[in-house]
Amino acid sequence: MIDVPTVSVIEAAFTEVAGFLNKGGPVGWALGALSVAALAIILWKTWRFLMLGVWRSRRARRALALWRSGGRQEAALAAAQGDGVIDRVVATAMRESLRGPMATAREEVERVGRASLAELRVGLRGLETIATIAPLLGLLGTVLGMIAAFQALQAAGGRADPSTLAGGIWEAMLTTAAGMAVAIPTGLALNWCESVVERARLRIEDAATQVFTATEQPEQPEQRRAA
Repeated sequence: MIDVPTVSVIEAAFTEVAGFLNKGGPVGWALGALSVAALAIILWKTWRFLMLGVWRSRRARRALALWRSGGRQEAALAAAQGDGVIDRVVATAMRESLRGPMATAREEVERVGRASLAELRVGLRGLETIATIAPLLGLLGTVLGMIAAFQALQAAGGRADPSTLAGGIWEAMLTTAAGMAVAIPTGLALNWCESVVERARLRIEDAATQVFTATEQPEQPEQRRAA
């Protein structure tokens, strides 16, 4: 069970966050929603990368070593047992190379590779959108707050209190800071995700090239004599 002091700390934190969002008005709440959405997408993408095996390639490396050494059937079986993105492409390249013409095999590998990369890119457009519109929303909130502050100054005439005006201005600037606070980590996360996808693309291309290169190599004299 959660003890009372912990509950009090959580309630105080929620109260402080709600007060901060209230100062930003509708724009502040919109930025809060964007921050939650960005965090959810980042966590989901990390989980998806793990589930798709974007960092798993041990079976693919073993299969490629067998393929280069001449154990084609064993290599195809080893690659088929993998569940990662690289394993899927390697297994497809080996299977299609054993079945028929190289042109057909290359087309099938390209299709599987494109589908795998498209699957890895799902959700990145959402991060890109949040990183783009968060600063703009923050600037919009600041502009609206400044308009309200100067309207209050005009209504007060010569009796305007400079401290009150300053308070309204700094509260208006909160949304700009909030927009940047949302956009910066979201942009960093987007760059990281894109780098993961790009590394996966390079590894897929390299693995497929290794399969096709070994397949197209002429038979060695030792292999002909053994045959």
